[in-house]
Amino acid sequence: MTEPQAHTLAIDGVDLVYDVRGPLPPSDGRPPLLMIGQPMTAEGFDALAPHFPDRTVVTYDPRGLGRSIRTDGRSDHTPQRQAADLHLLIEALDAGPVDVFASSGGAVTALELVTAHPDDVVTLVAHEPPINAVLPDATAAERARAGFYDAYRTNGAGAGMAAFIAMTSWQGEFTDAYFAQPTPDPAMFGLSTDDDGNRDDPLLSRNSWAITDYVPDASVLTAAPTRIVIAVGEESAGTYTARTALGTAALLGQEAVVFPSHHGGFLGGEFGYAGKPQEFAAKLRDVLDGR
Repeated sequence: MTEPQAHTLAIDGVDLVYDVRGPLPPSDGRPPLLMIGQPMTAEGFDALAPHFPDRTVVTYDPRGLGRSIRTDGRSDHTPQRQAADLHLLIEALDAGPVDVFASSGGAVTALELVTAHPDDVVTLVAHEPPINAVLPDATAAERARAGFYDAYRTNGAGAGMAAFIAMTSWQGEFTDAYFAQPTPDPAMFGLSTDDDGNRDDPLLSRNSWAITDYVPDASVLTAAPTRIVIAVGEESAGTYTARTALGTAALLGQEAVVFPSHHGGFLGGEFGYAGKPQEFAAKLRDVLDGR
């Protein structure tokens, strides 16, 4: 596969950095394939992208994350702002509508992109979008989110991440039994108990709450020309993001398509979270090709 070539798109409030693997426009006439995450940046797709040597693959660092330096003075991460950035990026590619594989918060951004700019996307594969509104226990999910935020605010990143892991690995609805658990010890997960004083982590702070607070517009999404596929990891069953994937699929009148591995199933060991990128890529290729 062609080595990624970095580019910068200067737009209002950010220098948006993106990487292109392959020719633009694509030599075979197929749409470029965008791979997007949130708060994960472009390197999170380093294990997945090489499995598509026949496609032009585009990855990027969302506004305010990684290499995409903000100049607007803000620190919040909203699906609406990120989707507006993606629309401008797709225009800059000048290669027509694109296919999108979107992970986690990036899947929420992608749903907003289709809502606001339905002609931008041919096929969207939205993998485990974390959307509280589609859960029967949405209020309890918000309380669980507040719990890991409070741990982060009080004791720093290790404590916040331990509480985040406890939330996202919990099976089923957030019941009284979940909230009765003792505060998780960061050492149980190999995390440091040191506190560096920072409180702006995009995952653990409130800066990204707009993502999990997002409410999809089912009528607009189902009327869009875009083919939307909601994906869920086979190993995610019962966890928070599996339940939000199933809830989003139901909202759109479809069943979620099962992919190999878990929430980070396309990762190759980055971030200490190995998946099955080869198997994941094979499934993604089949889904994009309509098989």
